[in-house]
Amino acid sequence: MSVERDIRNKLTAALAPEVLEIVNESHRHAGHASSPGTGMSHFTIKVVSAAFSGKSRLERHRMINAVLAEELKGAVHALAIEAHAPEERLPPQ
Repeated sequence: MSVERDIRNKLTAALAPEVLEIVNESHRHAGHASSPGTGMSHFTIKVVSAAFSGKSRLERHRMINAVLAEELKGAVHALAIEAHAPEERLPPQ
């Protein structure tokens, strides 16, 4: 199973997101000294979930990091997170 699919499955199961976008940005880091060169190591995620209501930005990031702890210990070298509650106004894309 791919790292991206694992991320999607785990976040979906844990957070029941209304929006879940996962962008693999590993190609942008190819050749960097700290890049493992797997093509599945650098991700940006955007999550909108009711589970984030009333939570601070730090609490939301900690929730995601806990769900993805296994990936963050191994395959995932970098993870950029954008986490919102449904009632929050999302920034324009």
